[in-house]
Parts: sequence; C-alpha cells; structure tokens
Amino acid sequence: MKITNICCIGAGYVGGPTMAVIAQKCPHIKVTVVDLNEERIARWNDENVDNIPVYEPGLGQIVAHSRGKNLFFSTEVDKAIDEAQIIFISVNTPTKTYGSGKGMAADLKYIELCARQIARVSKNDKIVVEKSTLPVRTAEAIKSILDNTGNGVQFQILSNPEFLAEGTAVEDLLSPDRVLIGGDTSQEGQRAIQSLVDVYANWVPRERILTTNVWSSELSKLTANAFLAQRVSSINAMSELCEKTGANVNEVAKAIGMDSRIGPKFLKASVGFGGSCFQKDILNLVYISKSFGLNEVADYWEQVIIMNDHQKRRFSKNIVSTLYNTIADKKIAFLGWAFKKDTNDTRESAAIYVADDLINEQAKIAVYDPKVDYKQVISDLNYLETRSDDQNKKLVTSYNDVYEACANSHAIAVLTEWDEFKNYDWQKIYDSMQKPAFVFDGRNLLDAQKIKEIGFIYQEIGS
Repeated sequence: MKITNICCIGAGYVGGPTMAVIAQKCPHIKVTVVDLNEERIARWNDENVDNIPVYEPGLGQIVAHSRGKNLFFSTEVDKAIDEAQIIFISVNTPTKTYGSGKGMAADLKYIELCARQIARVSKNDKIVVEKSTLPVRTAEAIKSILDNTGNGVQFQILSNPEFLAEGTAVEDLLSPDRVLIGGDTSQEGQRAIQSLVDVYANWVPRERILTTNVWSSELSKLTANAFLAQRVSSINAMSELCEKTGANVNEVAKAIGMDSRIGPKFLKASVGFGGSCFQKDILNLVYISKSFGLNEVADYWEQVIIMNDHQKRRFSKNIVSTLYNTIADKKIAFLGWAFKKDTNDTRESAAIYVADDLINEQAKIAVYDPKVDYKQVISDLNYLETRSDDQNKKLVTSYNDVYEACANSHAIAVLTEWDEFKNYDWQKIYDSMQKPAFVFDGRNLLDAQKIKEIGFIYQEIGS
C-alpha cells in the first residue's frame, strides 16, 4: 500500500513532534494531528510558532515548514480517522490511580477509547500503530476490539514505540539510533510493516529500521527506559556513598565511564530522574512481572524507583538540616522546574517533590524556570493532593526574572540543568541574598570553586 494519508490521535509531546518531522520528510503524505483539547490544537495552529504547546529546540521551524501544506492540526477526529490509511495512537497512558494495579499498571482507558472510535468510524482497511508506550500484549487487546466491530473492515496493528529524549527530540527524530516496528507474522502483517518501513525510509537508512514481532517491540520500549533509569539510580546510590567516604562521584563516574563496556552516558549524579516515561514504564514492568508471578524480577526493577525516591527525599532533608533544622518562613529559590533542560515538560520532575517536602516545613518557594509558568507549577503541586490550591499558592510564587526570584532568599536549589544558569551574575545574586547564602546544586551544574570564592556555602551531589 502506498501511503498518502496519515492521522495521529494525540497532539502531545510525542504525536506533535513525530508527525511534524514525518510531514517535513514526506511532502507527498498528508499528515493530520487530531486532539479533543481545543486549546492545545489552537496553540499548534498559532501563527507565532514560539507559542506551540511543546517546547523543543528546532521544533517551531519544522512545524512552520509544513503546517498548512501537508501538516494539519485539528479537532475533527472522526474525519481524520476516516481519511487516513495509517492511524497512529499517541495518547496518554498514565499510571492507574484507582482499582486493580493502582500505582503501577498503565491506565489504558484512553487507548481503548481510541480503538473503539477507530472501529466505529472506519469504512475501509486501516493500519493502526501503537505510538504510546504500552504494556506488553496491548496490541492484542486493541486488535480484539477492532476485529469485533462487525463492519467487515480489516485492521493491522503495529507497534512503533518512540525513543525520544526530551530536549533533543527533533534531533532524535531526524537522525534516530533505530526505528522499531513490530507486527504480525502473517502476510498481511508483513505488508503493513513494509508500508510503515517505506514511510520512515524517506529519511532513515534502512539498516536502522528494525522489524520484530509485536510483543518484542512493545517490551523493547519498557526495557530501554528501565535500563537507562537503572543507570541513573545506580550512580545516585554511589553518590551517597561518596559523600560518606570522601570520594567524588564525578570522578568515579568519569573513571568507570571510560570503560568501553560501561560508557559515559547516564552516569550524571543528580537529585533524581523525572519525566513522563522512566517511572511510569518501570512501574508498568514491575506490575507485568508480578502478574506473571515473577516476584524477584519485580523486586529488582522496583528498587530503581525506590532509589530515585530516596534521592529526592535526601536532597530535601539536606536542605532542612543545613539551614539549622528550620526553614519555616525562609525563602528558598528554585532554579528550574522542568524535569530536564530544553523542555517545558514537568511530569514527575524532581522539583515538584522537593518543593512538596519543603512546603511541608512551611518554607516559601520562589520558582524561576525559563519555559514553565506559574499556572503549571501550581497544577503540578495540586496534582499531589498534599494540600489545597490556596495553601500551595500562599507558599509558592514564580518569577520571570531570576534575580528577583533569588533576592532576599536564604538558599538556592538548582533543580534543572538549564545552561543559562551557569552564566548568571552570581556575585549579584549573592549580594541580594540573606547571609549565610547557600546553594544546593541538585544537578552538579555550577562551577563549585567560583561559587565558593564569591562566598556561597555550596553543596553538590556526591561530594
């Protein structure tokens, strides 16, 4: 099948950038991204591409290149499904907050709603592609729903997980390490796989396009994130030992990273990992393992999460103990709220949990992040349901100017590794603060010697 029309359900962090790149690289294919969130679609269609809802370096230019030509953003879901030959499902799959599997299993209600809508609307054969990160064997459930509609339409289900790192998503899409496509072993399944291979082959070398069975593809995504998160938790575990023994975790990481069997990536000690994928996917892996009675496997992966939670709590406790065991009414400036630099995504950001701990101690939190606004900060804290919206707003403010955020503060906590933080006038910041002035560097980002010479009491992770 020669593909000329693609639809993607879900205009979020995965769907938007992925479809924008496909549209740019495949000008012969009409690409429509649909979402029920009217405000989100309006922002994707904003004439000023700086206002699109996902911040990624380079994304605005790519959207501007194709939008209105072969890239469209719409709330007309049924129309896009009806016209498309390939339908990508790229909706949210959060961790369940209710019922069986609460706190671990993926909540697939949005996936099922998509499948039922596709089944209801479709009048001709479709290829349905799982783009969301899903538990193993979800494709089976989707196919069951689609095949039992009784309208005679044939569906092929493919798994095509994303391997995007937020902050470098555009680069990852333009030049991926690999594109993974899983499908059925039948003739029809293989033809469907080939149709999607041909789309990506417009810009991805064939040797980087891997095809597997659908179960291997689904599990590969969870496994990749679990392995990456495990490395972060491993180096963070060593950071605490370094602090007790006098070793320096940066030196340890460099030494082991030069071993070609280990490599240097994801060995940066920090306040802990965040983002929409790592914790959710590992919890999913734990739940799947337990459901098959693989308790030792489940315990192994759950420890990665336990270590990450411990690292965030440890950071919070250290701030309290260093500030003479009382931070009530003290102003603590947070540099960064996003879970990592070069993104406006705050999901599972370490800053949220550190702030929550400090607010429990009645601290006043002043937030500065170049891409995250006050509304999002309060929304993230309210999501924890630790206290009321009014209580959060009473103790948390955000600023558009970093020097205002830091003025008259007792301490600064660096929670996101934005490059601009390194280039501030730290002497000016020091002069405006209460003394002694503390810096707690949760990303080991700043020049420790320079910061100490100014007069700050400086603490980093793992030293």
